Amino acid sequence: MRLLALIACGLLTSGLMAGSASAAGADDDAQTRYAQVEEFRIAYRTLGSGPPIVLLTRFRGTLDTWDPLFLGQLARTHRVITLDFPGVGYSSGTVPTDVGRVATLVHAFAATLGVTRYAVLGWSWGGIVAQTLLLQHPEAVSHAVLVGTAPPGPGQAAIQPLWLERALKPVNDLADEEILFFEPASDASRRAAKGSHDRIYARPDVARRIPSREAELQPFFAMADAFKKDAVGRRDLLTKSPVPMLILCGDNDPSVPATNWYPLIGRIPKGQLVVLPQSGHGPQHQYPHLSAQYIAAFMRDGS
Repeated sequence: MRLLALIACGLLTSGLMAGSASAAGADDDAQTRYAQVEEFRIAYRTLGSGPPIVLLTRFRGTLDTWDPLFLGQLARTHRVITLDFPGVGYSSGTVPTDVGRVATLVHAFAATLGVTRYAVLGWSWGGIVAQTLLLQHPEAVSHAVLVGTAPPGPGQAAIQPLWLERALKPVNDLADEEILFFEPASDASRRAAKGSHDRIYARPDVARRIPSREAELQPFFAMADAFKKDAVGRRDLLTKSPVPMLILCGDNDPSVPATNWYPLIGRIPKGQLVVLPQSGHGPQHQYPHLSAQYIAAFMRDGS
């Protein structure tokens, strides 16, 4: 696995870090559609054209909580497909408590859209699903992009209490998001946080569909706990996977630090680890242009 630690990065301008608000509306007109997958009515949006990439969002994330500038940059080279998990956001039902079941549903969802070969991008909790999906369906997953997430197995760094406290608040404001997804000690990162927040909340009623009740959150906790215990041996299977993987992290992620991946460096056959500077749990929202460029290059040359 190649480690690209971009800690000293004079090439990054403030424009790359914050993005242009005028370019933010790439998915504003993306229509919410629905696909029937078993008993679930799965909400999704699609934009752009090219090789498909299925995006799996974070804990408590919905279709609305992706930064539209990041989606728009991805859509320059790919058909971007975002979805709400069962029981979340615009989708019906309840979240399954088994991550393998969720991965199976995502694969079935893609097949319903006629997509049989695709890349997957999983952010945070969505990265848990993405790793499970690439192991269960290596014939379908061409590439995997794992953003702000952890590998399976014990020995992970503990989540910082302040981060967890903010993550469980029913509604998060900009100050919370600076801690949750950015690097509050960095002026540049705080500026990027505001830019991303403003782009996301330009869409009406975003907060209304974010899960907040304890019953809605428990399945996420159950799946994350089982993934960490790793009774089925996914950690070892990752080191044998033929799927190219790009692992994208912030250098100061208080939830799942990049150091969680260090024991696997050199063991994942087609793995690359990129650590972006002065950033936290949502590096793709701080660096929407640069992240999309890395992903496009990886999809083009990382096989």
